[in-house]
Amino acid sequence: MTHRLRIARAAAGAVLVLAFAALAAAETAPTVRIRGEIAAIEAGRLSVKDRDGRALTVTLAANLRVTELRKAELSEIAAGKYIGVTAFPAKDGALRAVAIHIFPDAARGTGEGHRPWDLAPETTMTNATVDGVVAAGNGSTIKVRYKDGEKTVIVTPETAIVAMGPGKPEMLKPGAKILIFGATRAADGSLSAQSVVVGRDGLAPPM
Repeated sequence: MTHRLRIARAAAGAVLVLAFAALAAAETAPTVRIRGEIAAIEAGRLSVKDRDGRALTVTLAANLRVTELRKAELSEIAAGKYIGVTAFPAKDGALRAVAIHIFPDAARGTGEGHRPWDLAPETTMTNATVDGVVAAGNGSTIKVRYKDGEKTVIVTPETAIVAMGPGKPEMLKPGAKILIFGATRAADGSLSAQSVVVGRDGLAPPM
């Protein structure tokens, strides 16, 4: 590996660490979560039609961080991987996964823990390390551990599986589906964001 390549990889890793640190802060801070489709982008402002059909304008930070979301496979989830699980409660304290997003290794530890989520009533988000995967019939069971506990995750054929990675500002274009984990709402009601998650090839972030 050349010296230049080592520097480039180190820089990319540093950007990911900063981006996912921002996501962790957004999950715990009193901010606004926005899911929707980009209608337009101009002069550092993003026009978004959110999932409820409302038109929102979000001012983007000068040092905006873009995270790409791509479709992934269950086979990419193995012991030691760090994942986020959007789920409904199931029997005996287990979780029925609606979506699983795989974090890159540089983002290990982001927002670790189990908490309520706003995808739908009763949904939760669990960011944790995979302890093991067991295939059974038409689905699989994943054991995950986090600093305050552990959960059993039931994966069904309907569970959306995606993976996160570094994105580019050019991905923010009309028609792209996005998720802003933590937009800041000012006293005058205006919205701003330091990071945006955008789906690749029309993918809508499922979490």
